[in-house]
Amino acid sequence: MHIPSDHGPIPDRRPPRRAPAAVIWGAAMALLLIALGGWVITSGTEEHQESKPSLSTGALSLPWPRDGQASVIDTRTGASGTSGEQKPVPIASVTKVMTAHVILSGHPLRRGQSGPVITVDQQAQDESHSSVESTVRVEAGQRLTQRQLLEMLLLPSGNNIARLLARWDAGSEAAFVTKMNRAAAALDMRRTTYTDASGIGPTTMSTSDDQLRLARKVMRDATFRAIVATPEVAVGGPTGTLANTNRLLGTAGNVGIKTGSSTPAGGALMWATTTGRGSDAGLVLGVVLHQKPNTTPAEGLDAAFQAAERLAEAARKGGRS
Repeated sequence: MHIPSDHGPIPDRRPPRRAPAAVIWGAAMALLLIALGGWVITSGTEEHQESKPSLSTGALSLPWPRDGQASVIDTRTGASGTSGEQKPVPIASVTKVMTAHVILSGHPLRRGQSGPVITVDQQAQDESHSSVESTVRVEAGQRLTQRQLLEMLLLPSGNNIARLLARWDAGSEAAFVTKMNRAAAALDMRRTTYTDASGIGPTTMSTSDDQLRLARKVMRDATFRAIVATPEVAVGGPTGTLANTNRLLGTAGNVGIKTGSSTPAGGALMWATTTGRGSDAGLVLGVVLHQKPNTTPAEGLDAAFQAAERLAEAARKGGRS
């Protein structure tokens, strides 16, 4: 499905030529400010508003974040919306959604299956002690199932696990990245480039529209859906119990999907929330990118959570323009 990303021109509604110059100027400025969506004129004063930004399209009328990018679709009705300039930006650990997609495409797991047993190598152990990236503690020789590794990839966001899965699947991370880009091309993600399996590299870039295409694809996989909706998982051994980093999970119908944060990426979140009940039950999917970039990862992620929470709440109420 095509998700619109171009903002139409603002209509020319200027007053007739014979009106006084001051009136023309004032009316034009008022129209411009209203069209930009960030200001209103009230009793001769300008007041900043938390309204949707100027660049927004689609049938969904939602409280779009003022900065960065966001895309949302109601999968039951097909209504969608997009905000922000759709230019590629770093996406941090949201990258791992594509990593999981490539793994599950090549090694599908049916409901209840754990998949093959994979032996942890020395590199994954060495990387698990990093103080500069998100990792999961593992030890060389530790035997874990494919499903366990996917849980370690998606819940606590283990970068070392992403690279371990890449080596297991394709022999090297570089070969795996080639498969990631092929998968992106197959989904018509034209503004996406993957350069690593974890998202730690700022050169792995995408747009909210492209990542929404991926969200629609992966949420059709029952195993993926079950994993991202899991609050915590007990792996045991040196790994112990791992918690999901998605603080929205389990609140007001939220059922996933994946967090991401870094200094260049800011905060990012691919999310899913349920709507309605019974025959009216549905699923709304969304992606928020580039929230407070170049601050701290914690600040960016907090901003992404807040933006996604507002969008999800409004979408559950059936936002329409």
